[in-house]
Amino acid sequence: MNVSRPLRNLLQSTLNEAGLELRRVRPKGANGPIYSNFEEQAIVQQLLDGLKDVRRYCVDIGAGDGESHSNSFPLFSQGWAGLSVECDPENFARLAYRYREFSESALSRSRATPDSIVSLLAGHEVPRLFGFLSLDIDSFDNEVLRAILNRYRPSLICTEINEKIPPPVRFSVRFDEDHRWAGDHFYGQSLCMLEKLAREKGYRLVALEYNNAFLLPDEIAGPPAVSAEELYFMGYLSKPDRLGRLPWNREMEYLRELSPEEMVVELKRYFSNYTGRFICEI
Repeated sequence: MNVSRPLRNLLQSTLNEAGLELRRVRPKGANGPIYSNFEEQAIVQQLLDGLKDVRRYCVDIGAGDGESHSNSFPLFSQGWAGLSVECDPENFARLAYRYREFSESALSRSRATPDSIVSLLAGHEVPRLFGFLSLDIDSFDNEVLRAILNRYRPSLICTEINEKIPPPVRFSVRFDEDHRWAGDHFYGQSLCMLEKLAREKGYRLVALEYNNAFLLPDEIAGPPAVSAEELYFMGYLSKPDRLGRLPWNREMEYLRELSPEEMVVELKRYFSNYTGRFICEI
């Protein structure tokens, strides 16, 4: 069962009052328990296995409790060093407890913003070239990623997208110090906005798994570049169970019936309460 974060937090708070903890029952994969939300864990491992001389250092921004829906937990379990960043106090407490056995993993209870992220990574002596970056902060992800790539060069990136917004629309939330995700459809970046940033920074999209996109640097030999439109179809639209796994996305399905120009107009209307706080263009 997929549980949205607001509902999960409510359930966890209720259980905490009774001295209990909500934990996910993990399905078993060919290589052990599956920690990622979908098949991201296997994609991460497959892509990393295809790279040479990868520095075994992971940065996880928006790490949550460090285990549930985690794309980095398997790497830390394999002895990778790295940094996990989480701002929610309850999640951070669980993260700290779970990661106490990972001596090479540093933790930071911090909020990642475009203004703070580089100094945060530098303060923890994150190497400029490192193996894996996971980014999922449900807000201004695009601007945080841009700030990171201005200084750092991860060998593999996995970042959440707002899969509700189809190509060719470029959408992203602007940085606002007061912004917090309200549990609605207003968050993150569309796949085409991520593609634009990737091209600017010398990266290419290589895979999409529902709402997580994967990028490799141009200089690293790997899969050929795939357009956002192709990836969106292969990694999201063509999956027969996508609305079963992400049922709240039904509310936004009608966007695909609109022309690109109509989509931009409709999204600006739909997010009118957030006017001035996002980019939406073709």
